[in-house]
Amino acid sequence: MISRYVTYLRGRGWSYAATTILRLILLTLCLLTTGGYVVAQDDLAVPTDEVVRVRTDLITIPVFVTDSRGRRITALTQNDFAVRDNGQPVEVNYFAVSQQSIALIFALDASGSARDTITQQREAALALFSRFGHDSRVAVLHFSDQAQLAAQFTADADQVRRAFHFAPLRDRRTAIFDATLAAVRAYDRQATSSVVERRIIVLLSDGLDTASTVRASVVIDEAIARSVSIYVVHLPLFMPRDNRLVPRSPSKGFREMAKATGGHYFPAGNARTALDPRAEYDLTPVFQAIAEDIQGQYLLGYYPSGAMRDNRLHRIEVNLLRSDNRNLRVHNLREQYVSKSDK
Repeated sequence: MISRYVTYLRGRGWSYAATTILRLILLTLCLLTTGGYVVAQDDLAVPTDEVVRVRTDLITIPVFVTDSRGRRITALTQNDFAVRDNGQPVEVNYFAVSQQSIALIFALDASGSARDTITQQREAALALFSRFGHDSRVAVLHFSDQAQLAAQFTADADQVRRAFHFAPLRDRRTAIFDATLAAVRAYDRQATSSVVERRIIVLLSDGLDTASTVRASVVIDEAIARSVSIYVVHLPLFMPRDNRLVPRSPSKGFREMAKATGGHYFPAGNARTALDPRAEYDLTPVFQAIAEDIQGQYLLGYYPSGAMRDNRLHRIEVNLLRSDNRNLRVHNLREQYVSKSDK
């Protein structure tokens, strides 16, 4: 194309020197244009789901925001939030919307009738896990009077499915709080990761603790310290009262574990299903609600300064900055942590 154009110009009276210079200019422009196109293509090829890696001392704060009607607000950005540590402003070093990396533990009550219901929920549980990002992992813990990790953290759905099939441990006492504490501490045994994970425990139980050696308050404190939220699914037992069936009240602290750690409490079943031996629980709506709750959250993170590393309890405040956010409310799911000294 360039040679033809140069020949045409010579026919119109252009000198050899002039057409040679023009040829060089046109070749240079072509190379620059082509090179620019390649660079642009390379820029487009950068994956949009690149994993952001961080230091292990990052303090993470899960929050969600609602409007005056209680509806979730999910269109905010990092610049909308202000974070304070013991009243001191800190820089937000990490921000994510809709958790993509989840470390999830199913804590399953293997004692009595709860086991029969739980084993029916394998596919519903796997559907919950599948809604999170490819960096997510899941573990399964069984418990009665003792807790056992039946599946270590994995992304293998078949391994998780097998862990949901287990023999009932009848005539055993039930240590719900001990088992939940074991699940919380299971995060300590993970390989150190530079990927920010949202830590979630889904506890399925009848709520009647008969053997724990620790109180719910201990579980709550250790869960908060590790940024673990507990979602409690209550499979209640029913008893007759005043010519009708009523659910037995769970042990003190069973519900509170959810509220205090930023999770939720979900009752399942009713008197009708309790009377019908053929009735089956369907926890799919519960698991969907858990997924939507987690995906409607923001995760903020910051690195504490040297002066903040004093081995003391620190209070975390999260507020919205802009005046047009005044009708919105921030729900902070981690209001405190104990700092660790570098010494």
